[in-house]
Amino acid sequence: MSKDHGHGHSHSHGHGRTHWLDESTDAPLIHDYAHRLSGFIEAMADGKIETQELKDQEARLVALMKKVEPELNDHLHEDVTHLLCELTAYNIMHTLHELLAARPKTKFRG
Repeated sequence: MSKDHGHGHSHSHGHGRTHWLDESTDAPLIHDYAHRLSGFIEAMADGKIETQELKDQEARLVALMKKVEPELNDHLHEDVTHLLCELTAYNIMHTLHELLAARPKTKFRG
C-alpha cells in the first residue's frame, strides 16, 4: 500500500492556497485538514497511536519545518513561530475538550 506521507493540498479554492479559516465563520480549518491527512488516518485507524506512528509524524513535521523555515524573513519567522505555538495550544485544548466531552456524564457508584 503506498502512502502519500500525510501530504494533502486539495483544499484550495482556485488560488493555489489552502484556506486556514472558514470564509463565513472564521473557524480554523487546519484541524479538519489534519484529520484528512493519510498519515493521520492510517495512524488513527486502529484507535491508538503507536510509538513508530508518532515518530513518523514527527519526521514529516521536521522535514516541512526544515523546508519552510529558511524561506522566511526574520519578521515572518517570528509570526509563523507564534502561529505554530498558538495552533499547538489550540489543538491540545481542542483534543482535551473532545476527550472530556466524550466521557460518561455520570460516575459509577457500586
